[in-house]
Amino acid sequence: MKLRKSHIEKIKSQFSDLQSKQDLVNLINEVNKILYGEDYERLTLQRFAYYCDPKLSTKRYTSFSVPKKNGGDRLIHAPVNGLKHILRPLNVILNTIAEPHFKATGFVPGKSIVDNAKQHVGKHYVYNTDLKDFFHSFDLQWVKYGFMIEPFSLGKEREELAFLLASLCTHPFEVNGKMKAVLPMGAPTSPTITNMLCVKLDKRLNGLAKRFKITYSRYADDITFSSQTNVFIKNEFLSELHRIIIKYQEYQGQQKLAINEKKSRLQKAGFKQEVTGLTVNEKVNVNKRYIKQLRMYLHFWEKYGQSKAEQIFRKDYAADKGHIKKGKPDFKNVLTGKLLFLKMVKSEQDSTYQKLKSRFDKLNQNIQINEVLQIWEDQGIENAIATFEDSKISRKGGIQKDTDSDWTEGYRVLFKL
Repeated sequence: MKLRKSHIEKIKSQFSDLQSKQDLVNLINEVNKILYGEDYERLTLQRFAYYCDPKLSTKRYTSFSVPKKNGGDRLIHAPVNGLKHILRPLNVILNTIAEPHFKATGFVPGKSIVDNAKQHVGKHYVYNTDLKDFFHSFDLQWVKYGFMIEPFSLGKEREELAFLLASLCTHPFEVNGKMKAVLPMGAPTSPTITNMLCVKLDKRLNGLAKRFKITYSRYADDITFSSQTNVFIKNEFLSELHRIIIKYQEYQGQQKLAINEKKSRLQKAGFKQEVTGLTVNEKVNVNKRYIKQLRMYLHFWEKYGQSKAEQIFRKDYAADKGHIKKGKPDFKNVLTGKLLFLKMVKSEQDSTYQKLKSRFDKLNQNIQINEVLQIWEDQGIENAIATFEDSKISRKGGIQKDTDSDWTEGYRVLFKL
C-alpha cells in the first residue's frame, strides 16, 4: 500500500514526539488503522510488552529450512501471528522514517531486482559476491545503536524506546555455537533494518566503485560490481573491498560482516551474465527456461485442455518446488504470477510478453464461457447472463483487462445476439 502524503507526515510527527511505550503502541495502532481500516485489531500495551521480551515470549518464531539454489539449506524464522501483527506496521514506520542509500535496491519500496540488474547491463565484466550470514551479523546492540542515531534519534532520555524496538526486532538464536540476539531471516523488519544500518557501507563501497570507475549495487546481502575493464583481477581493488567490509562496524575485536568467498564470481561478456537471477548481457531479461516453461504450459492447455495441462504442471511443480511449498498450487494463479513477473522484467510493450498474455487471456476467457454455459444448462439463461456480466466486471477490474469488443464477441458466441 502506498501511503498518502498526509499519512507520511502524521507518522513522522508522531514518531518524533515519542516519549513512552504507550506512545509507540499508539503509533503502531495508527498505522494498522491506515493499513486495515477501522476494523483493525488493536494492540494493547500489555501485549506489546510481552512480545518485546524474548524471555516471556519464548516462541515468537517458527523455524523451517528451505534448500538453497546452490546446495545446502537456508534456515527461515517466521514470526508468529501476534508478533507479525506488530512487525508489519512497524516496518511501514521504519520505511517512512529512514531512507536507504540509493545503491541499495533490495526490499526498498518502489525498487525491485530489475532496478538492481539494470545498472549492470552491457558491461564486459560483472563481479558478484555476497555477505556471509548477513542477517545474523546484526545483533541487538548494533540494532539498538541504529535506533539511537539519526534519523530515528532515540538516544539519551529515549534510549529505552531504542532498546524495546531492538528487542522486538531481534531474537536469540544459536550463532556459531553461541546464543545471540540477532535479526531473524523471515521477519518483515529485518531487511529494512539492514538497509538502515548499511547506509555508510553503501557509501564506502560506492566510493570504491567511483575510484575504479565502475558500477556498484547491493540487493540485501548480494553485492555486484560491473565494469568495461577487468579491475577485478587487481589486488588493489579486492584488498580494499575486503578491508571495507571487514572493518565495517567492527568492535571489541569482533568482525561483524564477512564476504562469502564461495559465492564470489567474475562473469565475462560472451558468457551468460546474471545479477540477482536476471540476465544482463544486452538487456535485463529472464532466463530462457522461464519463457520455455510458460510456452509449454500454455501449449498443453491449448492442445489437451486445462485439466490435463494442470496435471502436468502439478507434477513438474512438485518435482521443482515440492520440498519448499506444500499443498496444491492453483494452475491459473501461478501462470498469472509468472506473466506479471515477465511484464515487470521485460515491460508491458514487450512482444514476447504480449503474445503469451494474449494466449493466456484467450484460454481463460474460454474457461469463463464454459462455466456460464454450464450455469445456463443447470440454472437457466437469466442466471447465466448475470454470471457472465459479473465475470466481465470482475475481469475488467482485476489484473486482466479485456476490451469491450472481446467481451461483445464472447457474448455473441454465448447467446447468439
